[in-house]
Amino acid sequence: MSIIVHHLEESRSQRILWLLEELGLGYEVRRYARNPQTRLAPPELKQIHPLGKSPVIEANGKVFAESAAIVEYLAETQASGALSVPAGGPARFDYLYWLHFAEGSAMLPLLLKLYVGLLGEYGAPLMQMRVEPEIDNHFSFINAHLEGRDYFAADRFTAADIQMSFVLDAGNNRGGLDRYPNMVRVRKQQQTRPAYQRALEKGGPYKMGQ
Repeated sequence: MSIIVHHLEESRSQRILWLLEELGLGYEVRRYARNPQTRLAPPELKQIHPLGKSPVIEANGKVFAESAAIVEYLAETQASGALSVPAGGPARFDYLYWLHFAEGSAMLPLLLKLYVGLLGEYGAPLMQMRVEPEIDNHFSFINAHLEGRDYFAADRFTAADIQMSFVLDAGNNRGGLDRYPNMVRVRKQQQTRPAYQRALEKGGPYKMGQ
């Protein structure tokens, strides 16, 4: 499979690089820098996909977008499905749940914190009354799930762990994880994986991973 990763710095596409490294697939990285003032993706990405966002990959001439879709597709079709959970398996629902919880639920309050924070004192009431409590709601749920566990599903490393990694990184970067020790522990374990380290080398600077 011929793969090109259109990689935006400090973005969700970092986990796509990690996935490809775990799967042992060869790929080409094309890097894109954010606008230093707006922190938005450059217009060149719209030449790849109309929304102009990352991650976007090209595989055998077809363009794939959306993190969960990319992760789910590659995990199920490559490496004999080693990073997925087969249909009918007892952990299949848990696997799909955490695979889609990352963007469907967990990232929303973190994004709200980012944007409401730009309002300064005008956004402070909303931040205090709604955003921060919702982050704590989600993080407490994640932390409780990880009690006594090293992985999100199936008692083994799967693509769901890769998908959830950006939630852990964004949470650490924007809200801090000190009150959620299981999230801290799992995040540190993820960062020790050789494939994770190789992905950092391929993707370039990634401050959210610090």
